Amino acid sequence: MAEHRRTAFQPRARLGHWLQRLGVSAALLGPALLLPLPATPLVDTPPFRLPFADPPGPDTWLLAQPYGNTVFAYRARTATYWAGQGIHFGVDFDAACGTIVLAIGDGTVVAVDNPYHGAGPHNLIIDHPNGYASLYGHLRQRSHLKIGDTVRAGEPIGVTGDPDLTCASRPHLHLEIRSAPRHDHAYNPIPLIQADWERIALAGGVAQAFQIDGSQPTGWTTLTDQPAIKFGQPLLNNYETTWPPNW
Repeated sequence: MAEHRRTAFQPRARLGHWLQRLGVSAALLGPALLLPLPATPLVDTPPFRLPFADPPGPDTWLLAQPYGNTVFAYRARTATYWAGQGIHFGVDFDAACGTIVLAIGDGTVVAVDNPYHGAGPHNLIIDHPNGYASLYGHLRQRSHLKIGDTVRAGEPIGVTGDPDLTCASRPHLHLEIRSAPRHDHAYNPIPLIQADWERIALAGGVAQAFQIDGSQPTGWTTLTDQPAIKFGQPLLNNYETTWPPNW
């Protein structure tokens, strides 16, 4: 596994902002508010590249839903995302059907169209020598690659599709970064992929804000501070108080 360093945690910097949004007085909150929350580790130099050749834009691809405790994932935490501890355990990129998908790093193909991992209609997993694995989901057709094939970063591995099989409702690429070789942990791809993520987010398409825990309002609220998860473990986000409200 690549050497890691933790994201600096500065809860006081944004404390007033989130308390104001929640309508909570700081005097009513104890010292537990200032405890750090677990986050996906960062590496000094992100080891991976983006899965597309073109830059983001309305005619190429957009960041649709980031990894983490998004509002959408929170509301579906006991259904769609229960196996991932209630977290959206990948990054969704909106892209027209047929957009070429590139390997984000060197590695070996270890799974093709494995239904256990979901993300249909077609998926592919590459194990990388740095201890990570990448999963490419919602591909339009079965990849031309086979188990055991070696790939290089930037090599085409398939094309984007639509999980609804329409190429009209929500065509996108679902990209995950997991632990290798067991694939039982998922990590936030954003700190692990070399890219200008602030500019990508500003390009448009991001519709999913993060759900806020009323007892820890400064945690898991940015693109980079989202928690790593272990598949099959208890939910991380069964909050007693939360914002937006849990209608």
